[in-house]
This record gives sequence, C-alpha cells and structure tokens, in this order.
Amino acid sequence: MQSSRPFTDAGMAAMAWPTASGLPPRAVVLGAAGICVVLTAALSMLELGRGGFLASLGRLFEYVGNIIATPDWEYAPTVASKMLETVEMAFLGTALAVVMSLPLGLLAARNSAPHPAVSHTIRAIMTTIRSLPELMWALFFVTAVGLGPLPGVAAIALVSIGYLGKFLAEAIEAVPDAAVEGVVVHGANRMQVRFYALMPQAWPDFIAVTFYVFEHNVRAATVLGIVGAGGIGYDMTMAMRLFRYDRLALILLAIYLAVTILDRLSDRIRARVI
Repeated sequence: MQSSRPFTDAGMAAMAWPTASGLPPRAVVLGAAGICVVLTAALSMLELGRGGFLASLGRLFEYVGNIIATPDWEYAPTVASKMLETVEMAFLGTALAVVMSLPLGLLAARNSAPHPAVSHTIRAIMTTIRSLPELMWALFFVTAVGLGPLPGVAAIALVSIGYLGKFLAEAIEAVPDAAVEGVVVHGANRMQVRFYALMPQAWPDFIAVTFYVFEHNVRAATVLGIVGAGGIGYDMTMAMRLFRYDRLALILLAIYLAVTILDRLSDRIRARVI
C-alpha cells in the first residue's frame, strides 16, 4: 500500500541540499540573511515603508494610465521630424566614433602599441571619457558651442569613442599568437601584422559591438534634448512638464518603434556581415 504522506522519502531526498546534513550551507544562510538586512535598511533609508510603497505604486499606475490616453495624432509630423533628427544624431556620432576609435584601439592594445607607455596613456584617456555619461558631456558642449544638435553629436561621439576603442583593444589582445606568427614568418613588418593579422581577427567582434553602441546611442540621444542638445528629448520633457499626456504617449510610441526597427535591422545586418 502506497504511503499517503505528501512527500515521499525519495522526494525529500531530491529536495535536500547536497551536504552531509541535508541543510543549506552556512554561507548560503548568512548570505540570504545579509540580503534581507540590506534590503530592509535600504527601504528604511529611502523612507519606503509598506504604506509609502503602496501609495507610490498607486501614483505610478495613475501616471501610466494618463500616458495611455488617446495620442494627439496632429502632433505626429513634429514627432516624426524630431525622431528623425534623433536617429541622425546617433548615426553621425557613432560614425565619427568608429573612425576615431580604430587608431585609438590599435594604440591601446598591448600587442599592437608601439610602446607600453602609449597603451597605458590611451587607455587612461578612454577611461576618463567613459567616466561621464553622455548627458554630462552634452551639458559641457552646450555651454561651449550653444544649443542644437551639434553638442549632442559631439557628446555621443566622445563617449562612443571611449567604449569602441576599449572593445577594439580587447578584441585585438584576444587574437591568438598563431595568427600573428603565421604572418610574421612570411616577413611581415609591425604595420602589416596590424592590418593583415590583428584587425581581420578583431573585425567581426568590433562590428557587432558597433551596432550595439549605435542602438544605445539612439536611446541616449532621446534624452540629450533635455539640456538643449537636439533630438526629441526636449519635446518629451515639455510634454511631461505641461501634462500633455496625449503628446507624451505619441513621443514614447515613436521612440519604441524607432528602437525596435533599428534593432531588427541591426540583427539582419550582423547576420549578413559577420
């Protein structure tokens, strides 16, 4: 006769931890307790008690409900024009970054730099560039050159140089020594090694990262307008401040469609190129 117990001995054995006692290790218990303590402390520091958290959720749902209001379709031509400007800013900034990151990546890679000091210097410069987000660089360029798309393009290009140069340097350093030795034995000099051994091996990874950076730059360009650096960000900010939820819904829809379409296109291009 089969046992009526909800858990059989075999089931309990399958659920037990792989320890001598069958209980969780002390490290797991202490880690779980530590996470609970940290979350509790964070909630108290942010003054997010149960009542405040539920009230915040209510306001969030109300705000989302207002956004899903009927879009202002008469505003669609303006949104389309601003969204096109945003994509153009991202494309131009990414293109400039690709051109600049190629020599910087070669100089930053330890197996391609003419001297270790050059590699360390270039890496330090790219780290400094990446330390600030696009919005901070856009503020700097708006102060320097004024309002418009130019500060946005400059900010996107500068930050993208820091990322693309770093990724290219790491891809070059990951090239196996056999690929380099195969070119060296045929009498290739250092410049020929860079262009016929290192770059062909690193090129597919660099292309994949470039498309990802371009997609990121489209999203980044949508908020640069907040500081007057062009794009659709200014219109989005004004719609939020004036409680024009009908326009805000249209702007968010345009951003979603643009990012989704570019994501699908980049996937197809990567599949053909790489």
